[in-house]
Amino acid sequence: MRVGYSGDVIFPPPLRAGDRIAVVAPSGSFEQAAVEGGIAWLERRYRVSHRASLFDKDAYLAGSDRRRAGELQRALDADGVRAVVAARGGYGLSRIAHLLDFEKVVARPRWLVGFSDFTVLHVEAWRRGLGTIHGSMVGALATLDEAARAQWIETLEQPDKPATWRGLTTWRKGRARGTLVGGNLAMLHACAAAGRLMIPRNAVVLLEDIGERPYRVDRMLTNLITAGHLVRASAVLVGQFIECGPGPDQRTVEQVLKERLLRLGVPVLAEVPIGHGGRNDAIVLGRRADVDAGRGTFTLS
Repeated sequence: MRVGYSGDVIFPPPLRAGDRIAVVAPSGSFEQAAVEGGIAWLERRYRVSHRASLFDKDAYLAGSDRRRAGELQRALDADGVRAVVAARGGYGLSRIAHLLDFEKVVARPRWLVGFSDFTVLHVEAWRRGLGTIHGSMVGALATLDEAARAQWIETLEQPDKPATWRGLTTWRKGRARGTLVGGNLAMLHACAAAGRLMIPRNAVVLLEDIGERPYRVDRMLTNLITAGHLVRASAVLVGQFIECGPGPDQRTVEQVLKERLLRLGVPVLAEVPIGHGGRNDAIVLGRRADVDAGRGTFTLS
């Protein structure tokens, strides 16, 4: 097992039309109709499988820890599954991710797709040198526009295709190159608290979040910096931080992000269209990212 790997990243094979996708619910409970709509859209192109217990609820969780862990483990192990896509995020993966056995998925990689709470599984994957996809989950697929759906499919079916994001906002100029990792800030912070977070040296780190007051963002960034996690970054990509309004002190989340991140002394690009906002581009974590903050671009090559 490649825990704490240093070397090449393992990328699963690209998906093709007709491949099998397993839909899992490892985190929070959700509206059944939205996920059923997403499954129906996926079935136009792929063979989709899920267990009847996918729609279980246990307060704010999608069923018991045992149910969710068992469902996810079966999807990681099953022959013929080419991608495992989360129904939705919420909360819950932190309770079970450390219990999972990654031996078979390392031997027979398949794409793991999701974001938000799914960041916990991204962390467990890159601890073992596995590439994953940070992108929309099944509950959102039915409502995405055609361009977003096409970009989601292209990322799964052409995961090694060069891609460039332009017109981003420069917070600190410079150029950098490194392995792309990251995701939801609160989940990265939680993984660090659990002793699970391992950011590769010279990584390009993507950050996004929702519903966190600026002082909480300050606290999480400060802890990640103090613990030595973010100081390993060669550059930072700031995605969408939505519903993070200021308190009575009127300090904004942008002010906090700039104050904390610019102290790292590395290139910082903001307004990356990834996260909980209106646009959430799918992106392959584990790929090499080239950042040119002076030009406001980053490229996966």
